[in-house]
Amino acid sequence: MEQFYEAIDLLKGMVAIPSYSREENQVADFLEKNFRLLGYNPQREGNNVWIQAAGYDALKPTILLNSHIDTVKPVSGWTVNPFLPEEDDNGKITGLGSNDAGASVVSLFTAFRLLIEKQQPYNLIFLASCEEEVSGREGIEKALTKLPPVDFAVVGEPTGMQPAVAEKGLMVLDCTVRGKSGHAARNEGENAILKAIPVIEWFSTYRFPKQSEFLGAVKMSVTIIQSGTQHNVVPDACVFTVDVRTNECYSNEQLFELIKEHVSCEVEARSFRLNSSHTPAGHPFLKRAGLLERIPFGSPTLSDQALMNFPSVKIGPGDSARSHSADEYIYVHEIREAIDLYVRLLDGLRL
Repeated sequence: MEQFYEAIDLLKGMVAIPSYSREENQVADFLEKNFRLLGYNPQREGNNVWIQAAGYDALKPTILLNSHIDTVKPVSGWTVNPFLPEEDDNGKITGLGSNDAGASVVSLFTAFRLLIEKQQPYNLIFLASCEEEVSGREGIEKALTKLPPVDFAVVGEPTGMQPAVAEKGLMVLDCTVRGKSGHAARNEGENAILKAIPVIEWFSTYRFPKQSEFLGAVKMSVTIIQSGTQHNVVPDACVFTVDVRTNECYSNEQLFELIKEHVSCEVEARSFRLNSSHTPAGHPFLKRAGLLERIPFGSPTLSDQALMNFPSVKIGPGDSARSHSADEYIYVHEIREAIDLYVRLLDGLRL
């Protein structure tokens, strides 16, 4: 299949270009140029590049195929050049972004090419978006404002081609407990650290009653604590950060209000944007996935699904454990299998 070999070449070209979050302009240029060379008419907003299949019909539902082009920066343990995508005799391609999520980008693009060879009962859009790794506002959030209304999305992330039907959301809280300063040598002041201990304990032990079938309970973790100026001064403030991983039983706003009812400190949320997502088992895509012996699961990691206000499923080639690690890699056969499975899942699908 000629398109498969073009997909591998496209992946190697992507890996060879540094594309850290908010610095994706060169890889976006590369993709836009190559899409045009292959005969397509891509559109672009910032570093988001997409192709809309011809013959758009407003009476049909629209399916979005989406994955991201940005990467994290390479960790220190790399033993090879992260921007030199070597392929070994076993078809293993090593390089930064090969697994997360270059393989998904090229697999979804190739599936798009194959699906539009015949008329489908839906409109189809392929989108390679930016700023996913930092949940940036210039990524899919901006791109979606330029697209027609979307009814369903396939989000390419390394899941071993098993469907993530639910994904935890994220809310980061900045909390402040106030005390009163004084000299540590005398019985003065109110120690903000001591006042903060029971509040931190609450965040560590409290369990919200509603649990998700696929995502389990809401998880709260105190991850940063800052207090005090010097050893002989009783601290008058203790500031700490809480990482809250949400399930679909609560919106971020609901959880924020519930938390404020329980704790006696100042609480500020950095954002409510990144909500949990969930697609019901009866969705036509998931019914077909079941027929193809795909096993649904809930994902604890965040993706651009959090910024989609329509049903979506996260599914793609590779393994999440390889992401953000040294000597990241993908196998060629994983890409071939992903293309085949994407087409089988989507060809003729009726929403």
